[in-house]
Amino acid sequence: MTEDEAQAWLRAEFDVSRETWVRLELFGALLRDEMQRQNLISKASADHLWARHMVDSAQLLRYAPKPDDDKIWLDLGTGAGFPGIVIAILSSYQVQMVESRKRRTEFLNHVVDKTGIGGNATVLADRLENVETRPVDVISARAFAPLDRLLALSHRFCTKNTVWLLPKGKNAVRELKGLSPKRQKMFHVEHSLTDPDAGILVGKG
Repeated sequence: MTEDEAQAWLRAEFDVSRETWVRLELFGALLRDEMQRQNLISKASADHLWARHMVDSAQLLRYAPKPDDDKIWLDLGTGAGFPGIVIAILSSYQVQMVESRKRRTEFLNHVVDKTGIGGNATVLADRLENVETRPVDVISARAFAPLDRLLALSHRFCTKNTVWLLPKGKNAVRELKGLSPKRQKMFHVEHSLTDPDAGILVGKG
């Protein structure tokens, strides 16, 4: 997927308004600026920001419940803002981004402030183990932890209706096979739009 194709897909898939598009572009500009001070994403992938990061994050909404102002999306290890910032810009989910690294939480809060998404985006500047237990509607994690550890740490936020959206790259099937048979049945693999060899683990409960 080229950068032009990625932008075209976003516009078509989400019927992006001018205001929303400005927010996405501003996020990209803030990210590139901050990369002069800290390593948020690889320099190689920065040249393919829309395909490798924006669309890679936005595609998760295809598998999520219909958003509304009451639904909570918990994003683990948000880091540079993927997928949490993108989800907050493109949807009405209440996005709660868990990130423990101080410089990254400062960057995320700066993005939330500058893009004006504070009404539905919150940065939880702490380790997941210290976050108060609450039921959430969606849990995402792009590069947080191996699957078995991720589930062990975050299962306390789940209800029977919680949807898990876990991009796992080329390791998706291998990580899924490493779970117990009971947990394997919770998930299926969807192919990523941005990489035909990458998989997204989609689960429920």
